[in-house]
Amino acid sequence: MKKYKNLIFYITTIGGLSGIIYWLLLRGSELEKGRGVVTPITEENQWQQFLQSFSENLGHPLALLLAQILTIIFVARIFGWICSKIGQPTVIGEMIAGIVLGPSLVGMYFPEFSAMLFPKESLGNLQFISQIGLILFMYIVGMELDLKVLRNKAHDAVVISHASIIFPFFLGSILAYFIYAQFAPEGTQFTAFALFIGIAMSITAFPVLARIVQERGIHKSRLGTIVITCAAADDITAWCILAAVIAITKAGSFGSSVFVIILAVLYVLMMIKLVKPFLKRVADSHGGTSHLSKPIIAIFFLTLVISSYLTEIIGIHALFGAFMAGAIMPENVKFRNIFIEKVEDVALVLFLPLFFVFTGLRTQIGLLDDPYLWKMTGVIILVAIVGKFLGSALAAKFVGQNWKDSLSIGALMNTRGLMELVVLNIGYDLGVLGPEIFAMMVIMALVTTFMTGPALDIINWAFKGKKQEEEVSQELNELSKFKILFWFNTSDSGKALVRLANSFTKKLNGNAVLTALHIPPADSLHNYDINDYEKNTFQPIVHEAQNINQNVTTLFKVSNEVESEITTVANRGNYDLLLIELGKSIYEGTLLGRVLGFTTRIINPEKLLNTVTGKDSLFDTSIFDERTKIILSKSNVTVGIFINKGFTQPDKVFIPIFSENDLKLISYAQKLIHNSESQVTILDAVGLIKSSSAIKERIRAIEQTAPNHIALQSERMVEKEFLKQQNIMIVSFESWKKLVESKSIWLSDIPSTLIIENKE
Repeated sequence: MKKYKNLIFYITTIGGLSGIIYWLLLRGSELEKGRGVVTPITEENQWQQFLQSFSENLGHPLALLLAQILTIIFVARIFGWICSKIGQPTVIGEMIAGIVLGPSLVGMYFPEFSAMLFPKESLGNLQFISQIGLILFMYIVGMELDLKVLRNKAHDAVVISHASIIFPFFLGSILAYFIYAQFAPEGTQFTAFALFIGIAMSITAFPVLARIVQERGIHKSRLGTIVITCAAADDITAWCILAAVIAITKAGSFGSSVFVIILAVLYVLMMIKLVKPFLKRVADSHGGTSHLSKPIIAIFFLTLVISSYLTEIIGIHALFGAFMAGAIMPENVKFRNIFIEKVEDVALVLFLPLFFVFTGLRTQIGLLDDPYLWKMTGVIILVAIVGKFLGSALAAKFVGQNWKDSLSIGALMNTRGLMELVVLNIGYDLGVLGPEIFAMMVIMALVTTFMTGPALDIINWAFKGKKQEEEVSQELNELSKFKILFWFNTSDSGKALVRLANSFTKKLNGNAVLTALHIPPADSLHNYDINDYEKNTFQPIVHEAQNINQNVTTLFKVSNEVESEITTVANRGNYDLLLIELGKSIYEGTLLGRVLGFTTRIINPEKLLNTVTGKDSLFDTSIFDERTKIILSKSNVTVGIFINKGFTQPDKVFIPIFSENDLKLISYAQKLIHNSESQVTILDAVGLIKSSSAIKERIRAIEQTAPNHIALQSERMVEKEFLKQQNIMIVSFESWKKLVESKSIWLSDIPSTLIIENKE
């Protein structure tokens, strides 16, 4: 009765009040007489009015900006994905996406579309928002610097870093002398032009370099530590030099810029001596809390805004202020993580692609319509590479590094990436760089960033020696061992997987290799906390392994292609078994979930490609999550997908046999009986074992070796109580799929389950 009572009240209230409102609107329309209100008379007029209004809405600045953002993000993700597939940083793809959407491609071949999507009057809004994004990004760059490492290991790094700045700066100044007359904009002083060419040649992209070091797994090596420290010192030095260059350029001469430089020095001293200790006290007073209050967060963001504002009005650009605000952040890892998480996604996913496209709209490669101009572009690229690569490499060799590490440092320090575009855009805004030289320098930024990965590969190939041969020999010696690789996402799943792996290898007495693998996405980690993150992640797994007297090797890698990296490690290591924990698909169970799956395919280039080529269906109905599906498709070794329901040890094991492929599971029963003394029950669901004398003989042999540890059951129906008594069920991939698709009554009562996809 209560349900109907509420329904009657709802209809009465909504219907009655809506009727009164309608009556008021009709009576109120009579008041329009004599007030010059024009009312559409015909349906045609109403339609025309709608079309006109719709057209105006499309051209509204906000609607246009939102359309630009949607297009930019979509195109940037596609090109970023393509670059990641060829082993390049996604930032290169985003830079290329900007050029593609600019006059160099879309503007040249589809001018009407370009004029509609990026009209000149809208570029001011795009530039303004991209500058806000850059301020947030430079704040992150400052926070990513590990100043403790810089203080502790700065001796050799400062020599290498400053050599990697002065060499290209020197060559850039010489280059500026020869190209000034032809390429400098009218009215630009040579000093300003030469200084900007020099600093553009000298910059290193610290964020991109840090990602490359992480993804190649050399962050803990001596080389990784040195190059990160060099890049950090390079970043700080280069941005200080850039601030001075901007001051000199705006003032017109060095003498006139003295006052600006004095103000800049006072600003830096204030930030280090006053603001930094204050922020540290704030952080220390709230160090034990898991969440920061809004007033505390406001203090740090106000510091960012005020710092950027001060450097802008001083005359050394707001980006330097944002960088400085990040660099003086408290060294407390938790504090930095909180602010990076709050800023990073918005800055990197939303705002930075806008900056790339805005840069692309300025880059007119079509202006380089003469072989001479392309020859000059080649000269600029050559000068940039010689100055940065050789300058860094020779300095590294001078301070005592071997040739391999020296050349690797040179290749990494030659990475320019986004930071180069920031410098070039500042020069363009100040009128120091013209359209032609700007386009040449953008191409140089792309080439020098793109060549980093291949250059490192060539160096590693050229210096292959005894060490690599010994590692290969060691790997061959381990082929006779039973090798299990288990990948975990969280510490809890890692502990369960190490217990499961131990169940198969407990009594192998050194003839087993257990490797724990953890691969966080590269864009979720930052250089300053990567070592602490690795230690904290593996500590519970190592502790669990010690508790069960098992040796576990830990393997930590960083990659934005987590699934591919997992299968690469498994395939190259010739592992006998790859264990992963089943994730939960967000698409299963509901119509909304399927719509989400469809939407994800549209915005994810790889999923969209798989859908178009027919590898995947448009609406995902898989029983596995996306990550598990990718691992299964790419793995060449047997994969065990683990569903954890509080697994501790395999005292009682249940193995159902539904097909001939399932008979391979008996070998796992044998391992569990031998190593863990498990009680195994095999269900001969369709009579395969009964009709096979060879399999019956194999089971009888196991029983003779371990009496009362294996039992054969032929009843197809399994009692709920029996399932609840089991510790783990082992089932084949195909049989599990049939159980799920048929909505078997087992599923609600099964214990922890290991689903085996056998690749033998």
